[in-house]
Amino acid sequence: MEICVCVKRVPMVGGSIAVTADGLDVDVTMSGFTVSPHEECAVEEAVQITERLGGGAGGPRGGGVTVLTLGPPEAAGQLRDMLALGASRGVLLQTDGAEWGSVATAAAIAAAVRDGGYELLLFGNEAADTGGYQVPVRVAHLLGLPCLTGIKRLEVGAEDGGGPRRIVAAREYRGAEEVFEVALPAVVSVKEGINLPRYPSLPGRLRAKRAVIETIEPSEPSFAPDGLRKERLRVPAGSGKRAQVLGSGTDAVPALVGLLDELGILS
Repeated sequence: MEICVCVKRVPMVGGSIAVTADGLDVDVTMSGFTVSPHEECAVEEAVQITERLGGGAGGPRGGGVTVLTLGPPEAAGQLRDMLALGASRGVLLQTDGAEWGSVATAAAIAAAVRDGGYELLLFGNEAADTGGYQVPVRVAHLLGLPCLTGIKRLEVGAEDGGGPRRIVAAREYRGAEEVFEVALPAVVSVKEGINLPRYPSLPGRLRAKRAVIETIEPSEPSFAPDGLRKERLRVPAGSGKRAQVLGSGTDAVPALVGLLDELGILS
């Protein structure tokens, strides 16, 4: 079974986010880049599916997991991270690093995977930086495929010889579980928590380091940035926090009682 997982290179940020001097990018001087958590779970899900079906790199039934991203040459590093988790092939739709909107990104991905023979296209539910929720749906629309979003459970049926393979996917909604069954090929976006991504093994890291990343230079009209233009990034002002020392020992009791009464706890 051939599966393609689309991932995005996003800034790795911790508790504090800073922007560059020009206000156009997140400052990653002290951090770097990674893959969105939802997409890392999508890669893990794809690897688990091929393992269950007996496919994957060197598997007895063929098939495997292709990881694809659109971005600058440096995005090959994130592809290698995913290859270390068990994916078998990396494809980079190489750009000059300019900002691509969801319309252009979806068009580029759809053109790249259209003739790839993939039964399942997996995405993260949303990117960690933009949170647009649009690319999986737009890709499915361009390819004329069914699309399931927000998935937290995914089961792939065995081939029955009389028709296309089918999947059963479930997502949580207002305390209930919605379950869908569709025939492949299909587009599915998964959420963090569908699985627990494995840590890359040493052999996996070595294999990823040696792997050849297939690079596609965008040249078709569909491989072009849309009219999206980033004006600036702004870090929202955080809520102010303060601490007040009421006193020491029993001397602080009257002040504490007064504060509790002010908060309405004693009334």
